[in-house]
Amino acid sequence: MPISFFASLCLLFSALAVTTGAQDVYTIFTTVSVTATKTIDDSSGTSAPLAQAAVPYQLLRPHLDTPWTDKVGTKPWPQYPRPQLRRESWRSLNGIWTYQPAQGSGDVNNPPQLPLRQEVLIPSCIESGISGIMTEGMTHMWFGTTFTVPSEWKGGKRVLLNFEAVDYEATVFVNGKEVGFHRGGYFRFSLDVSDKINFDGPNELKVFVFDPTDDQSIPQGKQTKRLSHIFYTPCSGIWQPVWLESTSDNYVTALDLTADMKGDVTVTVHSSKNQSTPVHIEVSTKSGELIKAHDAESDRKFVFNVPGPQLWSPDTPVLYNVTVKMGGDLVESYTGFRTISTGVVNGIKRPLLNGKFVYLFGPLDQGYWPDGLHLPPTLEAMVSDLELIKSLGMNLVRKHIKIEPDLFYEACDRLGLLVMQDMPSMRVFTNARPTDAEQAEFERQLDLMIAEHKSYPSIVTWVIYNEGWGQITDRYPEFHITDRIRQLDPTRLINAVTGWHDHGAGDYHDNHHYADPQCGTPFYSQPNTPYDPNRIGFQGEYGGLGHRPLDEHLWPVEAAVRTINETYEMHADEASYNYRAHVLFDLLRQQVERFACSGAVYTQTSDVEGEVNGLVTYDRRLVRVDVTQWKADIKALYDAAAARA
Repeated sequence: MPISFFASLCLLFSALAVTTGAQDVYTIFTTVSVTATKTIDDSSGTSAPLAQAAVPYQLLRPHLDTPWTDKVGTKPWPQYPRPQLRRESWRSLNGIWTYQPAQGSGDVNNPPQLPLRQEVLIPSCIESGISGIMTEGMTHMWFGTTFTVPSEWKGGKRVLLNFEAVDYEATVFVNGKEVGFHRGGYFRFSLDVSDKINFDGPNELKVFVFDPTDDQSIPQGKQTKRLSHIFYTPCSGIWQPVWLESTSDNYVTALDLTADMKGDVTVTVHSSKNQSTPVHIEVSTKSGELIKAHDAESDRKFVFNVPGPQLWSPDTPVLYNVTVKMGGDLVESYTGFRTISTGVVNGIKRPLLNGKFVYLFGPLDQGYWPDGLHLPPTLEAMVSDLELIKSLGMNLVRKHIKIEPDLFYEACDRLGLLVMQDMPSMRVFTNARPTDAEQAEFERQLDLMIAEHKSYPSIVTWVIYNEGWGQITDRYPEFHITDRIRQLDPTRLINAVTGWHDHGAGDYHDNHHYADPQCGTPFYSQPNTPYDPNRIGFQGEYGGLGHRPLDEHLWPVEAAVRTINETYEMHADEASYNYRAHVLFDLLRQQVERFACSGAVYTQTSDVEGEVNGLVTYDRRLVRVDVTQWKADIKALYDAAAARA
C-alpha cells in the first residue's frame, strides 16, 4: 500500500469519527489495519515492510461534553502529580501514546512493536472521548510510548518511573525488559528504571493492562460492564499521570506527616534503602518564614513541637510548608495543624475538630465526568466542583467509593473542605460474596489507600463499606479492619459501615434514608438499625431529589435514559425540586435541634449518567439549586448545631 494512500486513509478515519461515531471508526480501523502495511522501495526495487503508522489521535466527541472538554489538548495534566512529595527534577510523560487491544493474558509474554495501532491520550480512560479510543468491553490491552532522559540526570542518580493509577493490573516493560507489576486501579506505584534506560537516546515504554471491572470481585466502586441506574461506564487503562523523576542514590519514598492542635508534628521519613539516615526537616509559613527546624533519623517515627500554630479548619484552612532533606535528596511538602476526635457534648457523642463539635455537612461526591469518566478533563474542572460546594456554605465532601488524583485532596486542603474518604467497594455483577482471597486483596488495597493519603489534613474519616457492597455478613470483618486502621492511622475517625448491615463497629452510626432524613433519631427504617448513642449519629446519604434537565444537559445513552425515573424522587421543574429540598433541610434541622444528628451527606454533587439528582447537571453547565435558598438552609443547620454545643 503506498505511503500517500495510507496517509489519506488516516484522514478518512478522522473524518468518519465525526459522522460515523468513534466505535464504528475503531471497528473499521481494526479490520483494515490487519492488511494495511506501509512500504518503501529499497535499492533493488523490492518492497520492504516498515512499522505500521498508528491512527492519529483525535479528541472524540463524547456523549456529553463539559466547558473544559476542548481545553484538554495533547499535554494534559501538566501539574506535578504528588503535591506532598515534590522534587525539582521531573518530566511528565503525559501526552500522545499508542494503544491496541490484546487477545488475552498470554499476550503479556509477547510485547508488540511500537508504534501500536492507534494513538491515545494519556492519562485517560479508554472508554472516554478524551482518550481518542472511546471503546468499551476491553479486558486486556497494550499502551506504548518512547521517551528520552535529560543528560543532566546521568552520574549516579536514580531515575524513577511513576504511575499515579492504572486500572486494574499493569505489567511494565522498558526497552524490552519487564521492570514491574502492580495491582489496584486507584493506587500509585514507582519503578526504579535506572539500570534499564538509555541516557543517550530514546527509550521504549510498554504497559500491558488487565481490567476485569465487575467480572470479578475487586475494588472497582461503581464501575460496571452492565450499565444500570447507579452503576456507570467503567474506566480502563492508564487513567492518571505518568512521569519520570531524578533522585539521589538513597531517596525519600514516602513521607508520613501529621500535625495536631497542640503543635505536635509526627513524621516518618521512609527511605529507599530502608535504613536509618540523618534527615533535616523545616516548617515555614506560606510567606517563607522559618518557624521550626528539627534533625532526626529516617525510617522511624519522630515527633517535634511547633509552638502556637494557626489551626487548620474549614473556616481557616491555614497550611504550612515543610521541607525534608535526606543526604542528597530534597523534597517539599506541607501540613495543617488540626485534631479530629470524638467527645460527649451535652450528653451526645459528637465529632470534634480541634476540640469543638463541628457539624459535618456536604454532598456525596462521585467524581464522574461525561468527557473523562473517572478523570476530570482538567484540574480547573475538578476544582470547580469543590468551589461550588464551598460557595454554598458546606464544609464536607464524601468522596464516594472512588479515589481521586492527589491534586483533589490538595485542593480540599487549601479550600477548607473536610473529606470522608470511602474505600472503593468490591461488587461483582452477581453481587456474590467475596472469597477469602478477594477479601484479603480488598484489605491490602485499603491499607494502600490509607498509607497514600494519611498526610492530607482535609481527610477526617475513613469509610470501609457502603450499603453492604462486598461486605461479608455471616461474620463481621469490619471489626478487625477497624482495629487495623486505628493502628495505621490513629488520627482519624472510622465509618465502618455507611448504610446497611451495621453491627456496631467504628465511630459512626450511619443511616441512609432518601425520602426524608433519619439522623440520630428514635425512629428508623430497615435495613438501617436503631440509633446507637455510643456512636456519632450521622445521615450518610439522603435527598437524591431528581429533576430531568433539557436534553442538551442529559447523558444521551438509552441504558441511562430509561432508568431516570428510578431516581429516588422526581420533580417536574426546578421550583418543585428546590421546594422539596427546603422541606428536607427543615426536617434535618429539626433533628439537629431535637435529637442526636451530628452531620449529613446530601446526594449529590452532580448528575451522573442516568442519575439526575445533582447540584449541577452532568455537563456542569446548569446549577440546579436555588443558591440563596440553599445557603440559608445550610447555615440554619450550623446554627442549630452551634446551639446544641
